[in-house]
Amino acid sequence: MFVGIDVSKARLDVALRPGDENFSVANNPRGIASLVKRLKKLQVSRVVLEASGGYEIAVASELAAAELPLAVLNPRQVRDFARATGRLAKTDAIDAEAIAAFAQACQPRPMEKIPVKQAELQELVNRRRQVIGLRTMELNRQAMARCQAAQKSVAAVVKLLDKQVKQLDAAIAALIASDDDWRQKFETCDGVPGIGAVAASTLVSDLPELGRLNRQEIATLVGLAPLNQDSGQHRGQRRISGGRGHVRTTLYMATLSAVKYNPWLKRFSDRLAAAGKPAKVRLVACARKLLILLNTLVQTKSSWNPLRVAQCS
Repeated sequence: MFVGIDVSKARLDVALRPGDENFSVANNPRGIASLVKRLKKLQVSRVVLEASGGYEIAVASELAAAELPLAVLNPRQVRDFARATGRLAKTDAIDAEAIAAFAQACQPRPMEKIPVKQAELQELVNRRRQVIGLRTMELNRQAMARCQAAQKSVAAVVKLLDKQVKQLDAAIAALIASDDDWRQKFETCDGVPGIGAVAASTLVSDLPELGRLNRQEIATLVGLAPLNQDSGQHRGQRRISGGRGHVRTTLYMATLSAVKYNPWLKRFSDRLAAAGKPAKVRLVACARKLLILLNTLVQTKSSWNPLRVAQCS
């Protein structure tokens, strides 16, 4: 049995395949509990739903806790599949059917169950990211404010957000320190020039696979592996695509610092520049090299050693 779930704020539309059974439940604790109870009675091969801006978190958590084989997909994947199979109309029920058909045809890999502490850490790191975004918007408004009262209002909000960031930083640090594996991974990443506390925290929370995959797999997972764009005799420019956007953005920003203050990475960047590579291509290549280094250090439980890294480069 393959299950497709279309998630909205108030409702979960469910389609079962094979067969034509469709039903819906409320997207609240009571509705989710009834859904889990119903699916547990079936021989479910895969439950698939789309990422829906956070509305899917509650149902995904309960399905994973019930040990049902769950996959959470990028909505673009399902929409492309629906178009390819002639499903051009769009309603919640039709979307659920398309998701179920995708699950049956493609059988996406089930996600790993996220431990409670890991989910808590991810939520804290995500909340810090949100507060930083709010702070940036307020600072932009502060630069445009002309009225003194408006300037005071913006300054008060910025001060409050600064306080929130400090509190979140403390909560994140305390949670990482409470777990030996997290603490070791954090210290390994933080010890590499260019990787600060914020980047290290993001890697610990949003990239738990760090140190458990090989170099090609970790680069692909983050979205830093160049993809071929070839057809026939045409050889297109390779581009990166997909992956975990927050982790990739964090590594990209860390790389901007690392190519200046990390001699090992600076030499690599200089070699690419000497070969005529454009600036953005160099930064992406350096970000990938930095990620692979971090993956290797965590995998081997080693700390940053510039002499050893230089010998292996």
